[in-house]
Amino acid sequence: MSIVNTLEARLPALRRLRQTLHATPELGFAEHRTGDLIAGELERLGIPYHRGIGKTGLIGVIEGRRQTRGRAIGLRADMDALPLHEQTQLPYASCCPGRMHACGHDGHVTMLLAAAAYLSETRAFDGTVYLVFQPGEEGYAGAREMVEDGLFERFPVEQVYALHNWPTLPLGTLSIAPGPAMAATDRIEIEVFGVGGHGGVSPHKCVDPVLVAAHVITAVQSIISRNVPALDAAVISLCAIQGGQMDGFAVIPDSVKIVGTARSLTAAMQTLLETRLHEVVRGVATAFGARATVTYERLFPMTVNDPEAAAFATDVAVELFGREQVVARPQPSLGGEDFAFMLQRRPGAYVHFGTGSPGGGDHGLHSPHFDFNDAAIPLGGAYLARLAERALPMA
Repeated sequence: MSIVNTLEARLPALRRLRQTLHATPELGFAEHRTGDLIAGELERLGIPYHRGIGKTGLIGVIEGRRQTRGRAIGLRADMDALPLHEQTQLPYASCCPGRMHACGHDGHVTMLLAAAAYLSETRAFDGTVYLVFQPGEEGYAGAREMVEDGLFERFPVEQVYALHNWPTLPLGTLSIAPGPAMAATDRIEIEVFGVGGHGGVSPHKCVDPVLVAAHVITAVQSIISRNVPALDAAVISLCAIQGGQMDGFAVIPDSVKIVGTARSLTAAMQTLLETRLHEVVRGVATAFGARATVTYERLFPMTVNDPEAAAFATDVAVELFGREQVVARPQPSLGGEDFAFMLQRRPGAYVHFGTGSPGGGDHGLHSPHFDFNDAAIPLGGAYLARLAERALPMA
């Protein structure tokens, strides 16, 4: 029986596990109940584990039938939820107001536990598989916390792999980019300082930061259209603006704050975006007699797949699912992923794993209506297990 068939036979139990995780979401570095559930499953499977790596991280350890070469591989699943109020009306919807698994990390954990169950039963590999259950992926840089806490010194893997569900790809389709797979993720905060006053009586005596902010927002868009080569990929999105009071309809405020994000796929592009943001924002503010500051925070680096590891991960996908299920010309995403910190320390690959339903209409990641497609659990679990077997062959 194939790995996929073995795990598909277990889908009812795996679905219940995933839905239990979905109903009890926890935010970054608060994954205590989630950790308890994972630990309980590993105990049931007879898999030793270690807790408290990177605050609330957890590592499971599966030793193969042989240990002749001392080799090891890491398989990572993120386990935190988002600060979002669920609107699915599902029977297993979040019981925690303002928190939900809107990115499918409940599914990632379940897939890795499915792989763990198979590997612990068969142990048809030579070496050690480390199951890396990572906290705080959603903006907390939990991967960096684990690395700085000695992840790879305490659990010396040669390679590390992760997958992320991708609803825009058909179920069971894999996209594995050689090189950049996800963008550098940066946070932008702009503050415009003017001179407030009466918007009806004396606007001419004010330096209106709302007006300046409007021009800043428009001018910043010129960076992508006029400073970035047309064939290169980059994004600047200014996503929120705050200034004044909504009931103060005739009051010009003293300052306005704007926040947003920048995404890039090369170090040179990241530097270009940061440099031009400072120049454009300050130039526009000065032209209106205002003052502006730009805080540009580099949150996550680019997630860069090792070319050999990406080729290996692609070979495993072709073996397991067929050539037609692997995207022929994979493209990177301008989403961000803190798995980048692990890939800076060890070669490996980050895989986009299709979870889209045949009829389409799936809600996207980070939507309050999102739900993980449980049909992907045995497929993803089988893929992770086969990655380990192929990376640590018996012969």
